[in-house]
Amino acid sequence: MTSVTPVLHTERLEFLPYRPEHEDAFVALLRDEEVCRWMGQERVPEQQIRELFRAILTDVYPQRRFDVWGLWHAGVYVGHAEVKPTGNVDGHELVTALAPGHWGRGLGGEAVRGLLRHAADNLGLTEAYGMVGADNTASLAMCRRLGFRHVRDVVGDDGTVTKLVVISTKEPGEPAVAEGAGAAAVEDPV
Repeated sequence: MTSVTPVLHTERLEFLPYRPEHEDAFVALLRDEEVCRWMGQERVPEQQIRELFRAILTDVYPQRRFDVWGLWHAGVYVGHAEVKPTGNVDGHELVTALAPGHWGRGLGGEAVRGLLRHAADNLGLTEAYGMVGADNTASLAMCRRLGFRHVRDVVGDDGTVTKLVVISTKEPGEPAVAEGAGAAAVEDPV
């Protein structure tokens, strides 16, 4: 990646690169049991999440490894978003996580559309991937509505199934994503 993580905007969301004062909000999101469940992650100790947050500030941003943001709605932290290289295929993955109090409002889809627009317009990507737990019916339904296609199932060591999905960042003959379109998480219920 050759640029600094930009501030992005959708109709209702502001994507802000993290700052030190966002640490507690980030920690609270990733300590939430429901968020961890839908992201397919085990809950980890708070100190580990704090170290992860600090690594975003001291490693990810300075080395321009990938783009990562806090998601804000009307001045309130509502979640997390990333566009990063994926180890599952040769390409980039969209990652989002919304706080449970903000599910069901369409913010997930809005966040994903914002990430897709960034992937196309700023990163030059022609497609993007997502990983969605097979039992995460809300996120899978959102992915279908947005036009993601199933690539394959990935079975974890513990037997859990995650759906690898892909979407074009630009439909033939159409703009990448409509201006002002909302965005949301691929990995979180909407």
